[in-house]
Amino acid sequence: MASYIDAFLTYIARLPDALIYIFLGLSAFVENVFPPIPGDTITAFGAFLVGTGRLSFTGVYVSTCLGSLMGFMLLFRVGGLLGRRFLVERDYRFFKAADIVRAELWFQKYGYYLILLNRFLPGVRSAVSIVGGISRLKPLKVGIFALISICVWNVLWIGLGYALGNNWETVKARMAGLLAGYNLAVVMVFAVVILIFLIRKRLKRPKGEKQ
Repeated sequence: MASYIDAFLTYIARLPDALIYIFLGLSAFVENVFPPIPGDTITAFGAFLVGTGRLSFTGVYVSTCLGSLMGFMLLFRVGGLLGRRFLVERDYRFFKAADIVRAELWFQKYGYYLILLNRFLPGVRSAVSIVGGISRLKPLKVGIFALISICVWNVLWIGLGYALGNNWETVKARMAGLLAGYNLAVVMVFAVVILIFLIRKRLKRPKGEKQ
């Protein structure tokens, strides 16, 4: 799989600049709608091309931000149209019922702030956008918060890829390691938060029953 992606990115690098910007935006869009697509890897490749002087930072940044925002808002719209029952009962492979229920719990506690953090939540970004639509949040406010999240994530990700140098193998290896470590840390933090939430809920229940 890794060699296929490398060969594919090598082919992309030979395209005209305008087509590469379009491809980067499209990959960012698809990564939101279809999570298995390695969108962050392709964004890192865009950063590598910035480092080599092939592409401009502004072009890569704007194209990936717009693509991510369009993908997020599409799933937000889908969540609003289909509703909770439809999505939870079908338990789709890439939009699992467990992820949707988990995102609902987070929304109850954090509301719009969860939209603000969505790009920094590995594995459940798509669920956050869908549950935002299910929860009937205001589209304009959701769009603004999502754009802020995307812009911060992308400037860090592209800036880091540029700072690591213009050797693609070095960029790919280091950023893959950083992302894996970051994902593990975030998952552990949220696991602890959910555990505390469930424990507190369980401890409060007997008190309510006595009253």
